[in-house]
Amino acid sequence: MNIAIYTLGCKVNQYETQAMERELLRRGHALADFDGPADAYIVNTCTVTAVSDKKCRNIIRRARKNAPDAVVAVCGCYAQTEPEAASALGADLVSGSAGRMNFLDRLEELLGGRKEQVITIDEAMARRDFERLPAGGGAGRTRAMLKVEDGCVNFCSYCIIPYARGPVRSLPLEEAADQARSLALEGYREVVLTGIEISSWGHDLRDGQTLIDLIEAVCRAASGLRVRLGSLEPRTVTADFCRRAAALPNLCPHFHLSLQSGCDATLARMNRKYDTARYYESVRLLRDYFPDPGITTDLITGFPGETEAEFAQTLEFVKSCAFTAMHVFPYSRRPGTPADTMPGQVPTAEKEARARRAIALGAELERSWLERQVGRVLPVLFEEEKDGLWQGHAPNYALVRAQGDGLHNRLPDVEITGVEGAALLGTVLRSGG
Repeated sequence: MNIAIYTLGCKVNQYETQAMERELLRRGHALADFDGPADAYIVNTCTVTAVSDKKCRNIIRRARKNAPDAVVAVCGCYAQTEPEAASALGADLVSGSAGRMNFLDRLEELLGGRKEQVITIDEAMARRDFERLPAGGGAGRTRAMLKVEDGCVNFCSYCIIPYARGPVRSLPLEEAADQARSLALEGYREVVLTGIEISSWGHDLRDGQTLIDLIEAVCRAASGLRVRLGSLEPRTVTADFCRRAAALPNLCPHFHLSLQSGCDATLARMNRKYDTARYYESVRLLRDYFPDPGITTDLITGFPGETEAEFAQTLEFVKSCAFTAMHVFPYSRRPGTPADTMPGQVPTAEKEARARRAIALGAELERSWLERQVGRVLPVLFEEEKDGLWQGHAPNYALVRAQGDGLHNRLPDVEITGVEGAALLGTVLRSGG
């Protein structure tokens, strides 16, 4: 059968989609374009914000309208938390954020002629086992994802994800190292360690191992592979973590530290597990141990109760951290979370206005960091050709564009010569292996 998949949301969803793609191909099916004809359409959903929910509903409606006779199957976090809504939109199969192979079994039953609608949702908070799926990347990709953790127990007051994903479950260290070796043999040049909250990796294994032990094992198991980390919580970054991480030559010096607010009062309302002093200590440690690393973050504007004075504190704190890039989101109300019923809800127009101010500051900081890269020589993993230039990422996650021939999946040294928008321009010094 021809099966098309549309993926919304985070790197974990992207990882799980590529795992389903691999399994579908193994079972003899073909992958189709979501905008073209297919026998089945899978929508892998996200529920991190109200905007995400709306996008999911629109994609499900689009699939149902465009292909009334095809099977429409919905999985992921939105389907986990809102299965009735997904089924009401006309989905033939509704599954959640786990049991991907079982989901594909049910899909094949529907493709084989089964007529009735199927809804199969488990209790996320009762999950205890890590779901093993094949690691990898999409066709033609240079970078593979390796999911090493699932679930979260932080219960930030604005977040629905713990209810959609359940408690922390970890891929054992030896299995992660074995998967990294396999990815290197498949020809990938970089692996991203991903999960819902990788800072909690190992918590459920109860053997004393922490994330830095996992990172060391993966880096050593695939020494020819660049290793990049997913989003970290500030508590992860200690002097011991930095000392051991800096000794790994293939670990990319790019760290995404979730901030959300630069005001202690707002962080407390968010139920974040740090204050600005602890966060800044993480930033300082990273810059002490790594030369000009990429440090990126997330920021929420207009959280309930956030005053103009509190937002001003956030902007000043952002300046002090001098992030290399920021993802900024206006606060999105999520029914079922404590923040949804908090007093002091900020008007939408004000949330968006603050987001624009934060984005503008982030752009200034990013430009300053990019300009500091001019004159450096950076190894760049080239991924695709676009508008006449090849582009890829340096270890610090700076986007680099350069002229060349056949650079896909190569890692040449590139001399940085200038800045264009949010990218660096460079000259390839050697062809790369």
